[in-house]
Amino acid sequence: MQETAVPSAPPTPPVSLAALLSRDDLGLRQITGPPAGEVTIHGAHTSEMSDPYPYLLGGELLLTAGVHIPEAAGRPGSFDFDGYVARIVAAGGAALGFGVAPVHDTVPAGLVAACEEHGLPLVEVPPRTTFSGVARAVWQLMARARLSELRRITQAQQGLAAAASRPDPVPSVLRRLAGRLEGRAVLYGPEGAEIAAAGREPGDEVRRALAELARFVTGHPSSTATDTVAGTRLAAYALGPGRGFVLGVAAPHRESGDHTIASVAAVLLSLLTGEHQSGTGAARSSALVRLLLGARREEVAPLLGGGEGDGAVTRWYVVHARPDTGAPDAVSASALGAALGSPLVDAADDVVRVLVPAPPQAEGGGGVRPERDGGVRPEGDGGVRPEAGAAAPRKPPAGSGPAGSGPAGSGPAAQPGWTLGVSAPVAPAEWPAADAQAARALARARATRSALVRHAERPGFADLVPPGEAEAHARALLAPIGGVPALAETLRAWLSLHGSWDRTAVALSVHRNTVRQRIARCAALLGADLDDPDVRMELWFALRHLRG
Repeated sequence: MQETAVPSAPPTPPVSLAALLSRDDLGLRQITGPPAGEVTIHGAHTSEMSDPYPYLLGGELLLTAGVHIPEAAGRPGSFDFDGYVARIVAAGGAALGFGVAPVHDTVPAGLVAACEEHGLPLVEVPPRTTFSGVARAVWQLMARARLSELRRITQAQQGLAAAASRPDPVPSVLRRLAGRLEGRAVLYGPEGAEIAAAGREPGDEVRRALAELARFVTGHPSSTATDTVAGTRLAAYALGPGRGFVLGVAAPHRESGDHTIASVAAVLLSLLTGEHQSGTGAARSSALVRLLLGARREEVAPLLGGGEGDGAVTRWYVVHARPDTGAPDAVSASALGAALGSPLVDAADDVVRVLVPAPPQAEGGGGVRPERDGGVRPEGDGGVRPEAGAAAPRKPPAGSGPAGSGPAGSGPAAQPGWTLGVSAPVAPAEWPAADAQAARALARARATRSALVRHAERPGFADLVPPGEAEAHARALLAPIGGVPALAETLRAWLSLHGSWDRTAVALSVHRNTVRQRIARCAALLGADLDDPDVRMELWFALRHLRG
């Protein structure tokens, strides 16, 4: 079954529980649970709460000394071990580490039985080993794995770039990619036929499935899809918007960093298959010159692509993106643009901005339907909500839509390894406003740890007030804080995140105490009770209509 390529785990490579148990300096011992080699850990967390569920993100080694377990827990029924372990499993905990002494001399038998019942690995931590030592060992192993992955990606990038400079660049890139992934790399033409291939020849079933996956992404600009057939991992990358070339990859296994390596190859092959064939490079150069000479955005937008050539006003999305790890570079930014279906990429500082043409379905803004919580969400959206509603989950459900663009009319979709904020589809004259929308959506996505947040215009009571009157009221209401932009911005972020100090601090890149001080200052200057929902509603209304 085809599935869109979305991240299913944090970007940092996990470590095996077996690697942690092999550390002689820790002296850890597994008591029960699946084999350590089959268990992966994404971090370590210490908690003495009787219900650690709210504090786990998933994949952690949870460490506890059993402070919350009564000393009489050895008696049947004195502590609900089954409920405690069930909550850890429900939260996605990878394993439980129990420290013996000073609270308990041995691991409680009831805890052992519960872990065995739920299949949760249980590890005994000896008295001489501190929890901080265990956590440090986990981070050290993860850092080594990450460093190894980065070295592998860097070497692959250098090798692919060198291959692209050879006299036979396309076959050379395919050979290098197939060697790196220990599999098969195929370039499919617009008609679906193999143009070039390299690597080990797969079986008939895998070969047919890879060709079908390539056809699946054809016609969906710069999309990515994955599948698994007969134990072989398949992936297809459309090369450039609308040209019909597809890179297909089949590998017996998938390692961390494989998607990045294949994406680099896709970018190189996109260039090698010839942007000059469509003349889009010359058109974009012409658009740039006209802008510099004073032409309006509406006049040059048709030269950038995405239009139907009939003179109709093309609508565009502005996307702001930040990589989940590190800072963006030219190669990764270009790969993101290719995945989103646009070569119009601006990589500045730590944010990449992409101008993406909206598909015909989005020309009217996309259909929306009301939800019970009063929010709106595009029809057919694969679990990614607008900015005004709930945020998109970090693990969107797999679907049949391409990764580069979401379901019909929904706009750009989540991309592996990136956090995205997407504006509403707008005409060229509204690009600056869309840029601000995307920036706010990205801030909200980072604060809520979401893969993607969309800006969405919500019809409601606010639309009943004429814009001029609404803006005048907003300026009057917010006049006491109008001279301090930081206060208005903090109030906006705090209200949009439902009064969460921590999420607001993340969104604004400040300390939570700074957020508290600014909000308290806003309350004092405005003479308002910010705990009153009516006050919050009125302030949010004002902030939405305040310009400049």
